[in-house]
Amino acid sequence: MATVITNDGALLYAETHGDGIPVIFSCAYCTTHENWRSQVEDLVAAGFQIILWDYRGHGKSATPDDIAAYSMKKILDDLRCVLDWAANGRSAVLAGHSFGGYASLHFAVKHPERVRALILIGSGPGFKNPKAAKDWMAQVERTAAFLEKKGFKDFVRKAATTTIGRQPDLPAAQRAAEAIIAQDPFAVARFGRQVAGLAPPVIDELSEISCPALVMVGEEDTPYLRASEVIAAKLPRAQKIILPGAAHIPNIEATDSFNKLVIHFLNTLD
Repeated sequence: MATVITNDGALLYAETHGDGIPVIFSCAYCTTHENWRSQVEDLVAAGFQIILWDYRGHGKSATPDDIAAYSMKKILDDLRCVLDWAANGRSAVLAGHSFGGYASLHFAVKHPERVRALILIGSGPGFKNPKAAKDWMAQVERTAAFLEKKGFKDFVRKAATTTIGRQPDLPAAQRAAEAIIAQDPFAVARFGRQVAGLAPPVIDELSEISCPALVMVGEEDTPYLRASEVIAAKLPRAQKIILPGAAHIPNIEATDSFNKLVIHFLNTLD
């Protein structure tokens, strides 16, 4: 584990494990690096370097009080700083879940030379339609207000299917829940209002992303089935996989099959 210093002096939590092609996992809004713990051992054993990190405002990273410290630009700069620290100039595979996949798409547009491939799980390209964007912002605001009023313990209980999966008794789900509950709800709420809720769509730029991409979605992750279809159709070198029996957290709900599919995809990059 390490502390990575960002361009504006914020301190980010990061880990690196193993050697080989760097694969950096970016989490969903409201979750932490611990959501990816079940991927580390298998992917390191398969010969890859696995990088985990927390966004500012999340997990063990800094939680600035100033709302000016939160923006999509800063999150992309933070991702670059973590890659500079862990990958030492090498291009990396960006693996992201939900917001993490969306941020990875933005990074691939901005820094194509740094991206060897993409793995996008239960993710979307943002909203061009004004009403859809407004509805999304309203949803983010409801989440932020809930966190500020009741905290993360109640939030995880209410939103288990979108944070730790539908099998909360699994050890991986319990570890993920513990890390989520330990977060500062006010900092995550700020992140939601200033970053997740306001981030611009990337759908018009998808055709510019030339690297290979694996688009994964649980067959019961209804809100993201259409979004995943759009991403896979517009990315020039994408393959799409629907994970049977899984919902929004397939890497915890179906760890073995998820890891095997990711390893197979990564092996094709050689």
